[in-house]
Amino acid sequence: MIDRDLAILYEVETKRLKEAVRRNSTRFPKDFMFEMNKKEFENWRTQFASSNEDKVGLRHPPFCFTEQGVTMLSCILNSERSIQVNIQIIRLFARMKEMLIAHKDILLQLQKIETRLTAHDDDIKLIFVYLKQLINPPPEPRRRIGFKP
Repeated sequence: MIDRDLAILYEVETKRLKEAVRRNSTRFPKDFMFEMNKKEFENWRTQFASSNEDKVGLRHPPFCFTEQGVTMLSCILNSERSIQVNIQIIRLFARMKEMLIAHKDILLQLQKIETRLTAHDDDIKLIFVYLKQLINPPPEPRRRIGFKP
């Protein structure tokens, strides 16, 4: 999740959220939070910031938080609102993981079916090769007539 979305949820200014994170930077290792680099930021702006309203506040690359980073963020903000938002976000992440696991099983089944079908395709191609040979047998060698040296 990005900083401005979390700031809205926590009902704080994005600027204040970033300040709190910078003051507590040791609580946010790279696997909890990162800041978009300039290339990522420009790409993100061109893809998702199409309206003038969306462009407001997009002068600086946002902080991007993982599930653990969001949890840590609620610890440093330490308000009743941040606690309630954190509970909802953790529930949301848990549901997303459940959905990913369920879809992973479906994907694995589809890959097994694809593997089987690919093997069947190869078998069917071989059958057609043999059928073509039966329909159009190679010509028998012609018996030579005439003078033999």
